[in-house]
Amino acid sequence: MVRFKCRWFLVEFLPYEEADSKASVDDRPPLTTNDIRDEIRDSVLQNFGEHGWGSVGDSLNVKYYSPTTNICIIRVAREPYRIAWGGITFITAIKKQRCIPHVEHVSGTLKKVQLAAIQYNRVLVARLEARAELGDRRKHELEEYLKQADKEIESIDT
Repeated sequence: MVRFKCRWFLVEFLPYEEADSKASVDDRPPLTTNDIRDEIRDSVLQNFGEHGWGSVGDSLNVKYYSPTTNICIIRVAREPYRIAWGGITFITAIKKQRCIPHVEHVSGTLKKVQLAAIQYNRVLVARLEARAELGDRRKHELEEYLKQADKEIESIDT
């Protein structure tokens, strides 16, 4: 039996709005894993054509997405992972919500990307805490979120 060799991406989608826009970044509806996959598909088709999508499409899978920290874990086959990476990089909006994709980590194993995701999640939550004056209740909610997110990330299976 042959093992499916793949690459795992840890991607953060940094939301932003134009300076003259009246909509707040926090007022957006949350994205789903299907929204992210569809946008990656559209980006790969636009930039690499049918051949690019044909090589990436069967193996592309968004395994995890957190609307709180905007990070996601994506799996793709090992051979065409650069095409997928390029498609992710060229994304400018998901569901008409402007964003900047930031590929934080690329790994050959799920375990390494899980460890990177947990560590990066903690960094992002620490930034949230430092950026705003938070009450004890909000700090407790963020701590609970971290515990739940750690469990969700660790429970991802191939």
